[in-house]
This record gives sequence, C-alpha cells and structure tokens, in this order.
Amino acid sequence: MAARPIWNGTLSFGLLNIPIQLMTGERRNELHFRMMDARNKAPVKYERVNAETGEEVPWKEIVKAFEYSKGNYVVLEPEDLAAAASENREVIEMEAFVDREQIAPSYLEKPYILVPGKKAEKGYVLLREVLKKTGKVGIGRVVIRTKEYLTMVTPQDDALMMILLRFPQEIVDIAEYNIPEGGVAKWKISPKELEMATTLLESMAADFDPEQYKDEFKERLSAVIKKRLKQKGATTTVEEEEGPAHDATTNVVDFMALLKKSLEKKGDAPAKATARKAAKKPATKKAATKTPSSKSKKSA
Repeated sequence: MAARPIWNGTLSFGLLNIPIQLMTGERRNELHFRMMDARNKAPVKYERVNAETGEEVPWKEIVKAFEYSKGNYVVLEPEDLAAAASENREVIEMEAFVDREQIAPSYLEKPYILVPGKKAEKGYVLLREVLKKTGKVGIGRVVIRTKEYLTMVTPQDDALMMILLRFPQEIVDIAEYNIPEGGVAKWKISPKELEMATTLLESMAADFDPEQYKDEFKERLSAVIKKRLKQKGATTTVEEEEGPAHDATTNVVDFMALLKKSLEKKGDAPAKATARKAAKKPATKKAATKTPSSKSKKSA
C-alpha cells in the first residue's frame, strides 16, 4: 500500500514556491504490548474519568487546559491553539542557509522526505542541486498538526530531506554533567596507550553499511512471541484507515525572474537587519527578559 502524505504544501525560499508532499522518513518497528490483569488475563483499560463525579468522559467533551498554578487551570479553545500557530500552516519557509557542519548532532530529531508535487520537479531539482553545490542546508520553520518545529532541509541522493530540529531550549547543556575535561596529558594517557588504541580503531575501520545492522533483540523477541502464539492463540483487530490526501499542483513558473526578484529584495536585507537589531536593543543596560516573540517575525 502506497504511503500517504502527512500534508500537501509548499517549500518556499525567496519568491520561489515549490509544491511538495510531506512524507514520513522513518519506519517504526517496535513491538507493542498491552497490559493485562495477571489474575484472569483481561486487558487493563485506561479510562477518562471526571475527578469530581467519577464518571467516564467522552472524547467530544474533553478540552485542553494549562495548569498555571497548583490546582488552577485556564481552558484553551481550538481557536487559541490555531492563533498561536504559524500563519503559513502548510509552508516550509526557508529563513536562512547555513553550512551543514554548523548543525550539531544534538539538534537532529526526526526525518521526513519531501516529494515534489505535479509540475514542481524543476524547482525541486534546482534547490536540491544548489544545496549540493554550496554545501548548505536550509533552516526554517514548519507546523505539523498543532506544533511548530525548527527544521533543516538537506539533499540526500536525489531527494530533499526535511529534518526536524530541536530548539536550543530543548537541549541539555553538557556542562550540567560531570564530563572529564582536558586531554591526554591531564589524564596521564601514555603515547603507547594512544598508539595502541589508534591501531585498534584503524583495524576496525569500515564503510558504513546500514544493511548490516538489524534489531536482533526484536527478532529474538518475535520468535518468542510466535512460540507463545502456538500455545495460547491470539486475536487481532483492524484499525480504520485515514482517507486519501489530494495531490499538490502548480503551474509552470519563470524561475529566472523569481530568482532575480528574490536577489533584488535581498539587497535591502542588511539595512533591514540593522533596523531590527536597533529595535531589539534594550533602552538600559539591564538584561532584557526573553519573550516568545520570535514567531511574530516570520514573514507570511
């Protein structure tokens, strides 16, 4: 069965808009387990119960609320969540292009594959090839469902990959842990030890072949499950599938004209950047309080 897009939208940089389909870039193969009562082997249910009445609450009656202090809540309506999200809910807008080496591994979170919409192949290949030529990656934002993410667009073979990035506030500073500082001299590592460790590493050096690595624990556990099935039997259920999504389409565009206009607009960027910095500068030497205002700078 063909995979379905998470959503159809556009990849935007400058004045160029490339219709794309956002497709999942990973396949999770975990084994899922249900909790059961050991006394009669009945499944254990998790019910949505009203804390005051003890009655089960249907999904349609459930709303989201934020606990701003112990026992005190403010209820959020769907329009509140929508208002907080980016205006361009189905646009991956590139805000900057940076060297790939500047993105630390700790920022990388989850991969997606960008598939060009109908008649969007030329723009897709144009961006892919210029990223390969320059060694840059695109940094922008994207809204998936009700959450906004920082994102990186990078070429991989013939595809454009979108990697979700963590925000700096989500990354733990390594200084919080007891990490040994200093080099070989401080830790009295002898030249012979360093040479032997280097020789060992070089003897194990190889090209990375992901096909050589398999989830061996899952394979062994699957064998145990199959053995149990022969003894106990099993029942299965079928989940309902989501409806098909529509294809993204576009008309033929003049890429040269759009690129020229984008470059012309970029000529005003230094002045605008200076103005923004001046506006953000505090009036006094007192440290400014951080506020979640970065989303308001995002252009529509």
